[in-house]
Amino acid sequence: MEPFLVSARKYRPLNFEDVVGQSSITNTLEKSIANNHLAQALLFCGPRGVGKTSCARILAKKINEKELGTSTEEDYAFNIFELDAASNNSVDDIRNLVDQVRIPPQKGAYKVYIIDEVHMLSTAAFNAFLKTLEEPPKHAIFILATTEKHKIIPTILSRCQIYDFKRITVTDMALHLEKIASDQGITAHPDALHLIAQKADGALRDALSIFDRIVSYTGENLSRQAVSENLNILDYDTYFAATDFMLGGDIPSSLLLFNDCLSLGFDGHHFIQGFAAHLRDLMLAQFPATISLMEVGEETKQRYEAQAKRTPPSFLLGAIDIANHCDLQFKNAKNQRLLVELAIMKIASMLSGGEKKNLNWTEVSATPIIPTSEFKDHQPKKVVRDPTPNIASSEVTVETAIVEIETVEQTTPTIGSIEQVLLTKPTLNLEKKEGISGLSIASLKAKKAHEEALKNKVQVDSPIIEDTFTEEDLQKHWTDFIEKIEAEGQKIIASNLNADQPKLLGNFVIGITLPNDTMKKEVERAQSGVLDYLKAKLNNHSISLEVSVLETMDTKYAFTPEEKYEKIRSKNPAVDALRQSFDLDLQ
Repeated sequence: MEPFLVSARKYRPLNFEDVVGQSSITNTLEKSIANNHLAQALLFCGPRGVGKTSCARILAKKINEKELGTSTEEDYAFNIFELDAASNNSVDDIRNLVDQVRIPPQKGAYKVYIIDEVHMLSTAAFNAFLKTLEEPPKHAIFILATTEKHKIIPTILSRCQIYDFKRITVTDMALHLEKIASDQGITAHPDALHLIAQKADGALRDALSIFDRIVSYTGENLSRQAVSENLNILDYDTYFAATDFMLGGDIPSSLLLFNDCLSLGFDGHHFIQGFAAHLRDLMLAQFPATISLMEVGEETKQRYEAQAKRTPPSFLLGAIDIANHCDLQFKNAKNQRLLVELAIMKIASMLSGGEKKNLNWTEVSATPIIPTSEFKDHQPKKVVRDPTPNIASSEVTVETAIVEIETVEQTTPTIGSIEQVLLTKPTLNLEKKEGISGLSIASLKAKKAHEEALKNKVQVDSPIIEDTFTEEDLQKHWTDFIEKIEAEGQKIIASNLNADQPKLLGNFVIGITLPNDTMKKEVERAQSGVLDYLKAKLNNHSISLEVSVLETMDTKYAFTPEEKYEKIRSKNPAVDALRQSFDLDLQ
C-alpha cells in the first residue's frame, strides 16, 4: 500500500504556469530571468498558502536551467539551500550561512538560498546578515519569504526587491479544485467547490487540505450538502428559506428556522453574519453589471436572480441595515438570542408595515392586557364653550386666558387650540395684570407695547424715598452687612468690604478706597447686594456706591549693604565713628 500524499504536496506547482492566481508575479519573474535583470535579493511576502515558497523553488530551478541553455529534469537540489528562520534564528546560524555563501557552485551558475519565515530572525541575526545581503557574491541569490512583512527591519527591506503575493480568488481556487477532482476521478458539485474555496479564505493550501478531508468523508461524490455538514456551515437553502419567510411577513416560521439553526450548534452571530452576506448577494443579483461580483456557482446564481426579482430594493436596504446593526451589537448584548430574534421580527415586519398580515397567531397568542379599575371608566374631559364668543366684550384678563388654555390642555393640548383661545379675545386688559402670556404673536405684540408704555410712564404714585442718615448709621449697617455675608460663607467679598470704612461723600454717595484694582472689581461685582441692604436699612433709595483705588503706596526697595550703612549713618553719625574705631567691614 502506497503512503498517502496530501494534495498540497502532490499538486505543488513545478513551473510558473502551474502557479494559481499569481500571474503578475510569475510573468515578472520569467521576464527577469529571460532578460538577466534578476536581483540578488528578493523578498516574497503575502498570506499563507498563496505560493511564495513554490515560486522560490521554481525560480531557483529556472535560473540554473537558463544558464545551461537546456531544460532538464534535474532539480539542482545541491545548489538550493532552504533555511527555516523560525528554528534557525540566532546569530550563529546566520554566520554559518555567510560562510557557505563564499563557496561557488560546482555545477550551474548560481547558489540560491531560500530563507522561509524570515521575520522570525532576531535583531542581531538581521544585523549580521546586512552586509552579505547588500553585497553578496555574484554566484549567490537570496530569496526571503515571510507572511509578516511589517516585522522585518527597514534596512533589510531596502536591500531587497519586494514581491507582494495576493490572496487567491474564490473563482481561481474553485477552478483549480475542479481540475484536481477531475484528475482523481471525483464527481464534485460546483457549489461544493465554491464553499470550500470560501472557507479557505484565499489560501490554496488550506483549500486543498479541506478538499482531502471532505473526500475522505464523502468518497467519490462531493455534494454541497456534504460539504456544508462537514465544514459546519449553514447551507444556501437556509438563507433562501429565511428570506422567503421574511418577504411574506411570516414571523413564526422565521423564528422557528432560526431555532433549528441554533439546535444544530450554530450561534446567533454566525446566522446573522451569513444572512447579511446573503442579502448582499441578493442586492448584487438585482443588477446585471454586479452579478459577476458574486462568488457562487452558476446554479446558485440563478437562484439568487430568481429571488432578487421578487425582492424590493427598499426591503434589501432596510434588512441589510438591521442585520448589520445586529452584527455590531451582538458581542455587547446581554441576551444575544433575543437580539437576533428582534432583528428577524423587524425584517419580517417591513413589507407588512408592522401589522399581523397573513399570519396565523392562534398558537402564539398572548394573554390580553385588562385595564385596572382605576383607568377602566376613564374618559377624556370635554370643554363646552360658546361657539360664538361675545366680540363686543373685547377685553379679557390674562387670568381668564390662562384658565381657558389650561382647560384646553386637559383634552388635546395643541398649538392651534391655544392660539384659538387667545385670538378669539385678542385685546387683553394690561392695566389689570402686568405679566402677559407669550403663547401667540398677538400676545407678544401686546407685551412689547406694554413694556414701552411702562418705560414712558411717570411714577407719580410712588415717589422716591430719601431719608437722611449719619455716617455712624452708615458704618453700623455696613458692619452688620459684612457680618451677615461672612456668616453665609462669602468670606472673600466680606474681607474686601472690610478693607476700608465707608465715608459719606454727599448726595447720598458712599465712598470707599481699596488697595488694588482686583478688590475694586470684586466689590463692584457685588455692589447691588450691598446697596439693596443699605437702602432697606437706611430707608433711602438714592444711595450709590463709589469705589476708588489707593494711588500712593509705600514703595519697598532691596538695599545693598553700603546703602543700608549710608541710611543708618545719615540718621546717627556716631555709627561711622564706631566703625572706624573698631576697623569694621561691611558684610
